[in-house]
Amino acid sequence: MSRTITVGLDGSPESRAAAEWAAREAKLRGLPVKLVHVWEPVPAPMAEAPLLGAETHRHWTERIPRESAEGLRLRHPGVEVITEQLTGRPAEALADAARDAEMLVLGSRGLGGIGGFLVGSVGLAVVAHTDRPVVLVRAGEQAADEHDMDPAGIPSAATAFRPVVLGLDTGSPDEALIGFAFEAAARRSVPLRVVHAWNPPPYYAYGMALEPAVEREMAKGDAVVLNGVLDPWRQKYPDVEVVEEGDYGSPSLLLIKASHKASLVVVGRRIRRSSVGAHIGTVTHAVLHHSAAPVAVVAHD
Repeated sequence: MSRTITVGLDGSPESRAAAEWAAREAKLRGLPVKLVHVWEPVPAPMAEAPLLGAETHRHWTERIPRESAEGLRLRHPGVEVITEQLTGRPAEALADAARDAEMLVLGSRGLGGIGGFLVGSVGLAVVAHTDRPVVLVRAGEQAADEHDMDPAGIPSAATAFRPVVLGLDTGSPDEALIGFAFEAAARRSVPLRVVHAWNPPPYYAYGMALEPAVEREMAKGDAVVLNGVLDPWRQKYPDVEVVEEGDYGSPSLLLIKASHKASLVVVGRRIRRSSVGAHIGTVTHAVLHHSAAPVAVVAHD
């Protein structure tokens, strides 16, 4: 069976934006879109209420994916759209659905005037417990947001895509993460901006400013390491322009800043198989909440 771009759909504006993004991604990849709606059984007291009973609840939960699928087929001709109804806890059901997917796409509420996400508990739980890539799309995300302005300065989906941004830790580079970012840039025919933050060694006194000469030498050393990591990928993807952006400071702040000119931000999540359970790293967590572009979280060992 072919893999799908799977979407967690609940009828909210953010989940509808996620479905639209998934349809655009499916067209780039030549894959079908699967709209997954999780139906939670109605508690007994609610089931006894005539207007909020189990049958009424089920009717609306079945209507959401059906109508969303019809709309996607009209707006994205040529993209196969299928639906699936699941029962259970949303976080667990979506994590299970992601196992057979190329990626899972979820929506996140916007933070009003702040350019970012508000990732709910379900989204965070799914990101933390699936090994498949998960993309978070904020409410209100439009196709034009991923593209450059037209010559008149007007948003347009007919112009070139904005670059893809990759957050990279050169101390533990992972092939799955880097490969996902290069593939995303290649499909969009855009440069890949590789953002890497470096900091002085721990023996530097807290709060002490770096001397300019020391900072220059550390930056040179970091650039050499970054080049070494990326050179094999340049050879594998010769058509992808790679823009290295190593800088001193917080990796999350650098990535959030870069997200304002990106079509997609790609970050990693290390899979930790221990008794304390899965979790999301601090950098990825910050980027998920504050990125101005869709964020792809790629799990890796």
